[in-house]
Amino acid sequence: MRGHDHKVSARMWNDSRVESNADALNGQEPEVITAFVLGGGGKLGTAEVGMLEALAEQRIIPDLVLGTSIGAINGAAVASDPSIEGVARLRTLWTSMEASGVFGGTIVERLRHMASARTSLHSNKALRTLLEQTLHEQRIEQLPVRFECVAACIETAGEHWFTSGPVVDAVLASSAVPGLLPPVQVGDRHYLDGGIVDSIPVQRAVELGASRIFVLQVGRIEQPLTVPKRPHEVAVVAFEIARRRSFTVAMEKLPEGVEVHVLPTGGTGPRPSDLRQFRYRDFSDVHDRMVSAKSASLQYLKLHELSGEGPR
Repeated sequence: MRGHDHKVSARMWNDSRVESNADALNGQEPEVITAFVLGGGGKLGTAEVGMLEALAEQRIIPDLVLGTSIGAINGAAVASDPSIEGVARLRTLWTSMEASGVFGGTIVERLRHMASARTSLHSNKALRTLLEQTLHEQRIEQLPVRFECVAACIETAGEHWFTSGPVVDAVLASSAVPGLLPPVQVGDRHYLDGGIVDSIPVQRAVELGASRIFVLQVGRIEQPLTVPKRPHEVAVVAFEIARRRSFTVAMEKLPEGVEVHVLPTGGTGPRPSDLRQFRYRDFSDVHDRMVSAKSASLQYLKLHELSGEGPR
C-alpha cells in the first residue's frame, strides 16, 4: 500500500450482475459498479462528510452504499441524495448535532437516565428526531441508491445487514454505541453498534459485486499501532486490533480486478493513545475535520484522475 493508494484488480459479480458478467465473457468491457463504504468512528465521522463532498464535486456517484455505525448515518444520507446539495444537507446535520442535544444533558441528568435505563448514558430519542428530520420516513428499498448498513445482533451474536425496512430504525441500530446509546429493537431482535462486527465493510461490497470501491474512514487506520505504554492504551490497542481485523482481512483477500481507494482524512485521525478522541460530546472540530478531509480527498481523486459522469 502506497500511502492510501490501494488499488488492487479483480472482478466478482453476484447474481444481480449476470448481464455484466455475460458482457465480460463476450469480451466486452464489464460495467463498473461503484461502492461507497463508510466506516465507524463516532464524531470522527465528520471526515467522511468532507470525503463525500470531494466525491460529489468529482461527479462520482455510487451504485451501492454500505455503512457501519456513524458511517450508516452518513451513508443513508448520501444514498438518499448523492448530489452536492444532498451532501450539503448532511453537513448541516453535523453542524447542528451539538445543538440537537443528541448527547446532551448534565451529569446529573445522564446519571438519572443511566439509573433508569441501566444500559446507556443517553437516550436515542434526540438522535431519532434528528434522523427523522433528515431522512424522513423513507424505507431502505425505496432509496435512490442501493443502501445497506450493519449492526451486531444480540440474540444471534453475529452481524445483521439491514437491506429493507425503515431507514431510521436500521441506522439507529447500526449506531447504537454500547454504553452511550441503548440497544435498538427491530422486530423481535435487539441490536448494537455495527462496528462491533464489521468496522469498514469492504468484503460486503465485494460480495455484492462492486468493482470500484471508495473507502471513507475516520483516520484510525491511517495511524500505525504501537506497543502500549500506559494502562488505558492496552485496552485501546486491543480494541483497535479487533476493529481493524475485518478490514485488513478483506483487503488481503481482494479478488483480482477490484479497485479500492482508501480516501485520506488529511491527517486528522487520532493516535490510539490520544484520549481526546473519546470526548464524544465535543463537536468544536467538526468544520476543520470536514475541510481537511475534503481537501486531501480532492487532491487524491485528481492525482489518480478519478471522476464520474454524475450531475454537478
